[in-house]
Amino acid sequence: MTVATMPTSQKPKLRLQNVTKEFVAKRTGQKTLAVSDFSLDVRPGEFLCVVGPSGCGKSTVLNMIAGLDQPTEGSIVMDGQLVTRPGAERGVMFQDYALFPWKSVRDNVGFGLKHGTPGNGLSPVERRERVDHFVKMVGLEAAATKYPHQLSGGMRQRVALARLLANGPEVLLMDEPLGALDAQTRMVLQVELLRIWGEAADHGERKTVVFITHGIDEAVFLADRVVVMSSHPGRVSAVIDIDIPRPRTEHIRSEPRFGQLTDEIWSLIRDEAYQAIA
Repeated sequence: MTVATMPTSQKPKLRLQNVTKEFVAKRTGQKTLAVSDFSLDVRPGEFLCVVGPSGCGKSTVLNMIAGLDQPTEGSIVMDGQLVTRPGAERGVMFQDYALFPWKSVRDNVGFGLKHGTPGNGLSPVERRERVDHFVKMVGLEAAATKYPHQLSGGMRQRVALARLLANGPEVLLMDEPLGALDAQTRMVLQVELLRIWGEAADHGERKTVVFITHGIDEAVFLADRVVVMSSHPGRVSAVIDIDIPRPRTEHIRSEPRFGQLTDEIWSLIRDEAYQAIA
C-alpha cells in the first residue's frame, strides 16, 4: 500500500475565491449571511470531503458549485471558466435518491442519456450499452428491470450513483448521499464508492469529487483532504490532509492514525456542534 498523494502543481479543477452568499427573505427583507469569504482550490481527481456543524453552509457551497445558486460576492471557476449555471460537466447526487418511481432501474439510470445533453451523439444501442455498463458497475444487473419500491435504500442509492456516472460528468457533487442509510449499508457503500471512483486506478483516471457529510469517520475514510467549516457564517476553518494509504479497506478504521484524524477534526467542530443542538 502507498500513501495517497497527488500532484500539487496542477491547476485546480475548481477554484472558489472569496465566495460569499447572503440570502434575503422575500416577505420581510431580512438578510442572512450563510457563507462568507470562502476560498478553496479542488485538485483534479481529488476526493474532497466537507464537514462542519449543522447549518454551517455546506450544502449552500455545493449548490453554488453546481450552479444551482449564485454567490453574492466572489467567484467559482471550473477549468478556467466561470460557473454561472448548472452544466453537464458537474453532476449532483442528493440524499433522497430522486428516482422516478414509475421507471425501472435501467430507465432511471438512462434518463439523462435519453432526455438530456449527455446522450447527444449516442445511438439507442450505444445508450443502452452505456446504461448496462454502469448498472453492472454498481452491482445491480439482477435488478435492472425492477422499480424503486422493490429496492432497498442501499440499492436505490446505487441506482442514483449509476445515473450520475452514466451522464459522464467531470466533477461529482455529492450532498450527504449516504446519510439516509443504516450504519451497516453505509459502511459497505463507502467501500463500494471508493472502488467505483477508482482509488486503485491511476490518479489521472479518477473523477473529481466534492462530498458533503456530517460523518467525520466517513470523511476520513473517503477523502484525500477534509475541509472543516465553521458556522455563522460558514467559513473554511481548516483543511486536513488524510495521509492514510489507498486503497482503503475496513481494517483502517481500527488503526491509530484513523482515530487521530477523526479526533483532530472533531476537536475543530465540537463546540459549534453542541451550540447548534442547543
